[in-house]
Amino acid sequence: PVILINFLKVMIYLHKILPLIFSPFFFIITLIIFGLILNSKKISFAGIAILVIFSMPIISEKLIAYLESDYELIKPSKVESADAVVVLSGMVKTIQTKNGLDYEWGEAADRIFAGIDLFKSNKAPVLMLTGGKLPWSIGVPEGEYLRDVAIDLGVPKKDILLTENVENTDQEAKAIKKLLLLDNPKIILVTSAFHMPRAQLVFEAAGINVIPFPVDFRIGAQKITFMNFIPSANSFAATSFFVREMIGRTYYNLKY
Repeated sequence: PVILINFLKVMIYLHKILPLIFSPFFFIITLIIFGLILNSKKISFAGIAILVIFSMPIISEKLIAYLESDYELIKPSKVESADAVVVLSGMVKTIQTKNGLDYEWGEAADRIFAGIDLFKSNKAPVLMLTGGKLPWSIGVPEGEYLRDVAIDLGVPKKDILLTENVENTDQEAKAIKKLLLLDNPKIILVTSAFHMPRAQLVFEAAGINVIPFPVDFRIGAQKITFMNFIPSANSFAATSFFVREMIGRTYYNLKY
């Protein structure tokens, strides 16, 4: 059992590290270094040109919009009923304070509030949370914190189910299926719009019927101005995020 646990931890680390190896940053640095080694200005300038292009908001926003293009924002009232509302982890940060650990919302906080709204709209009799906890995480599993938040906002404790500790979307799906105890379960799946295609694929592969409820859209309605063509670190990070998500989608498409 110890060997198996250590092996699974190594696989989790690899799953997180591999996207970094194939990231735009790694590719650009490789081009520049090769250009210097081969004394080729063309190769080095190609790396710099790619860096500039990938750092433009007009490029990164189009890429993120593509990730979200299969879904649109919907109201809880428009969703059909299901056996459970399932909220995926990935929205809480652990903060070190003088008095110990505390918690703060990350970018995907819309997930839990949407899940609570769906439950209060009587779309399902139970709210299911996943015990997200990566090997390098500290503090309580995210689901435990979210359970307390849901209770504070009026969800009865008896109507909240929490999975075992999980480290990725695949484990979340299997843990949810184990808790449901139904032959042909149907859930309302709440996660970020960019993540929904991958999450829906994985949950359906686990034998769960999915009603997608996407939230946390990263690209809003806006006008294009000259600022969209000025490179920025945030835009380059968004482009790198797009590459990581596409690697994740490719991995699960090949797996399932």
